[in-house]
Amino acid sequence: MVLCPRGKIEDEISKAIIQWEKDYMGRGPTEAKTDILRNMVIVTLKGVLSQAERHLAHDKEGMALIKKLRQQLVEQGRPELEVVISRVTGAKVISLHTDISTKTGERIVVFVLDREV
Repeated sequence: MVLCPRGKIEDEISKAIIQWEKDYMGRGPTEAKTDILRNMVIVTLKGVLSQAERHLAHDKEGMALIKKLRQQLVEQGRPELEVVISRVTGAKVISLHTDISTKTGERIVVFVLDREV
């Protein structure tokens, strides 16, 4: 299969984000998919919750704790994520938005760039 330039960029971002998750969070997702839409890079990560987090997610307090902790970790790792995205796309990251589903173990990360890729 031959990837178009956009497909190559999306694939490279997926691999880089998986590696960041492994290095920074201590484990990587089971699956990653990246889509580029105009000036946005949308990364979907599946299987990001640890076994302990899955157990903790059985009640509302645990769900809130997981979301808060994961948000804090992403914010602290944000500079490295921005470098990864800028290196691959050649564009500057303007903003980053993320959420994690404690039900499905899926995380969505949206990077808004200073221009279209």
